[in-house]
Amino acid sequence: MREVILDTETTGLDPKTGHRLVEIGAVELVNHTPTGANYQTYINPERHVDAGAQEIHGLTNEFLKQHPTFADISVEFMKFLSDSTLVIHNAPFDLAFINMELSRLGMASICSERVIDTLVLARKKFPGAQANLDALCRRFAIENRHRELHGALVDAALLADVYIELIGGKEPTLGLSAKKAKMVAENTTRVYQRPRSFPVSKEELELHRAFVKTLVDPIWNKT
Repeated sequence: MREVILDTETTGLDPKTGHRLVEIGAVELVNHTPTGANYQTYINPERHVDAGAQEIHGLTNEFLKQHPTFADISVEFMKFLSDSTLVIHNAPFDLAFINMELSRLGMASICSERVIDTLVLARKKFPGAQANLDALCRRFAIENRHRELHGALVDAALLADVYIELIGGKEPTLGLSAKKAKMVAENTTRVYQRPRSFPVSKEELELHRAFVKTLVDPIWNKT
């Protein structure tokens, strides 16, 4: 089972007012294990970055002008995503920006049905607690001291670790990750009972043999 952990950085908060993507970072998981196949690109947004956004991610207008536009990287980006499930923290925010960029190019939008929102998972699992990425890293003892500024690939890699913890940790047996994820999503728990032994007495065995002799044209005689 392939999943892609996805994060973005932007020029501001609202794509409807003209804000654009400036960075995309993605991490590939197969059976809930990072494969080392990542995708990262900076993007020339063809507009200025808001001062508040620059304080968060540190990406300046001068730096971003040196990089390709979303149109330049769109095919490569969508090829990396393929048809995999996407895992995003606060998914409506990132999807709004990505889909706005896709719509500018006349490309099909990404539907929310293929997305797992880790913010929703965290709030369901820890109601009332802080659910931002830093808080979840602290909760699960995930090292994030290198995260001085927001960065799409850095945040995607941290989110991969958080996501694995949110769904119950790494699967220890036989690669049953897809089944485990489905059980977590449905909030169900399966309890396995130890196999029981039912010994057959000599009397019961004789009764069974007598019964078998009464059968007319049993199926095992046809083989």
